[in-house]
Amino acid sequence: MLEISNTKRPQNATAVIILSDGTLFWGYGIGAEKEVVGEICFNTSISGYQEIMTDPSYAGQIITFTFPHIGNVGTNEEDIETINPAARGLIIREEITSPSNWRAKSHFNDWLKSNNLVGVSGIDTRALTRRIRDGGAPNGVIAHNQKGEFDLEVLYKMAQEWSGLEGADLAKDVSCTQTYSWDEALWDLKDGYVKQENPKYKVVAVDFGAKRNILRCLADAGCDVTVVPANTTAEEILAHNPDGVFLSNGPGDPAATGKYAVPMVKGLLEKNIPIFGICLGHQILALALGCETRKMHLGHRGANQPVKDVVTGKVEITSQNHGFEVVADTLPENVTQSHVSLFDGSNEGISVKGKPVFSVQYHPEASPGPQDSHYLFHRFVENIEKSKAA
Repeated sequence: MLEISNTKRPQNATAVIILSDGTLFWGYGIGAEKEVVGEICFNTSISGYQEIMTDPSYAGQIITFTFPHIGNVGTNEEDIETINPAARGLIIREEITSPSNWRAKSHFNDWLKSNNLVGVSGIDTRALTRRIRDGGAPNGVIAHNQKGEFDLEVLYKMAQEWSGLEGADLAKDVSCTQTYSWDEALWDLKDGYVKQENPKYKVVAVDFGAKRNILRCLADAGCDVTVVPANTTAEEILAHNPDGVFLSNGPGDPAATGKYAVPMVKGLLEKNIPIFGICLGHQILALALGCETRKMHLGHRGANQPVKDVVTGKVEITSQNHGFEVVADTLPENVTQSHVSLFDGSNEGISVKGKPVFSVQYHPEASPGPQDSHYLFHRFVENIEKSKAA
């Protein structure tokens, strides 16, 4: 049975949210007129909504923004992490704010429409966030219709019948389909995104849903980057004669993606080649090393996540987006836990004893978020340098 969360439907309501447990919220539609089903999560970042909506790691998810003023910097052609946004929709508190930024090229609502993304405004996002916090990220439907006409029972059935993210291999949906080269480096205030013209090391990046800023950070650190699809084999990667291999972020259940990705990583580990993994790449590496992964109650999504380096004691404020974790208790003897979350104590990084191999759960490239962890890209390059010198 449907539970009416708001005591009365506003006469001018043009959007609705229905959770799989029957909870219903009325609101006002933004973006495209359509209905979508997905996992409803929340993100606590106060900036970077365009980067968040285009992060491929959000495939299958509807994002609730806890920060109320979304849209204030508009949108542009530079602050995107992929050309085709993978997120299914968004939920916000206030109406979209009018843009007020010198880099803005269009209104956020126009950008949503042009990318066929649907959203709902006018929602008590604090109440929704508390519900997610206490009960976990639910499956749900958001629908936008300017006439305000909805078949609530049909939408409710959609929410109940959606299979969810556990067991889902979504990397195959967001990965590139063919190999390509990348030479764009980090953004500069004067010149925008600059080109890496003097790379020192050849790196193959396995695309499980790679954010563009990760590739930029690799290029900025001196890497000649070749990006390959998620289902590329170890033999095909080694045919590029790389100095190092990068395992990217991505969406979905690592155990599902691992069915084809884990054998690839195991093949690379046998060659003692430097490896660096981020997010889903971290989880895939852990699975290849014999660890286990599991779905989290909430996950970590935001640009204010404290992580401790257990070796140095240094605390980094990090950007994160993940709903699965590596189970720390399953790390084998040859794998060291390098970083932990100061929110819940979950694993945030590993390194392999005696090998130039490491990974982190969080996003050192930020975009959006703090740049405390940019040094990790240089650590990867240092591992490559030591490996070549050996």
